[in-house]
Amino acid sequence: MNAKFKFAALTAMALTGFGGQAVAQEFEFTFAHVLMEDTPNGKAARAFEKEVEEKSGGRIEINVIPAGGLGGDVDIIEQLQAGLVQIAIPPTATLGNFEPKLQVLDLPYILPSEEMMAKVLDGDVGRSILDTLDQHGMHGVNFWGAGFRQITNNARPITSIEDLTNVKMRTMQAPVILTQYNEWGANPTAMAFAEVYSGLQAGVVDGQENPIANIVAMKFYEVQDYMTLTSHAYHGYAAVMSEDAWNNLPDDLRTIVVDAFDNARDLARELTTQYETEQLAAIESDISIHRLTDAQKEAFIKGSYAVHQAFADVVTPELINSIYEVTGAGPQ
Repeated sequence: MNAKFKFAALTAMALTGFGGQAVAQEFEFTFAHVLMEDTPNGKAARAFEKEVEEKSGGRIEINVIPAGGLGGDVDIIEQLQAGLVQIAIPPTATLGNFEPKLQVLDLPYILPSEEMMAKVLDGDVGRSILDTLDQHGMHGVNFWGAGFRQITNNARPITSIEDLTNVKMRTMQAPVILTQYNEWGANPTAMAFAEVYSGLQAGVVDGQENPIANIVAMKFYEVQDYMTLTSHAYHGYAAVMSEDAWNNLPDDLRTIVVDAFDNARDLARELTTQYETEQLAAIESDISIHRLTDAQKEAFIKGSYAVHQAFADVVTPELINSIYEVTGAGPQ
């Protein structure tokens, strides 16, 4: 057994009550993420913690460390690989720097709707993508997410790809996203998430993309004039465990952990839908919100296939086509 975990022989016996049965804590896992506690996924992480501890009868203790308490996403992934952190929910975009096939999920409009997102990520294709993490010291369990990314900026309302010409866009350090905005005629710049508000405020960048939960949590609407609901990419998180943590779990505890991951995923999605409706109404007086017509969205989709083709050799044509088969999308 790996020395990083607390096993029965090394733990005190926790009594369930006077004269009650003794329960040994066998595992103590650190669950690190960068999200605020009051976001849908922050709440889902706490729900996961509670469910695992209760259903394992105290055999597993989960210590959630939110809001970047152990560093940024790259820091957390590296700590996960080193066994210093056992559970994380890093963005798939960031994981794409470790495993190139994960970049397929950042391709614009590869997941054209909420329904198709769930079919792809929760099905066989999603499982095959998660399995690529095994060779990087991680076990992928499922996909969480914060909704689809939207565009905000201070230059002009964005209702077409042409409107993005020369707009300085902040992005994550993700090759697909940088290529996407170059292809769309913007000037993308990678910038740490914590620096985005000040960058927008100072005019270092004109705009950014994020799901509504992040836009509201970070108050980007305070320093942006326009929002367009492009829903061009799903802001997914891969729920992952360190290889050692996963391998050391007995089958009965694995079942509890996986069920809790699935329940937390579903809760995060439900809370995200509710949250987005409420928050769009709450901020509409602070930022001009534009909704694409069907024709405008179709033009964005057609203008995205060049990005798909640019990364076909990186993520493999077979993987892209397997997603097209599920969604019924793709260039005709």
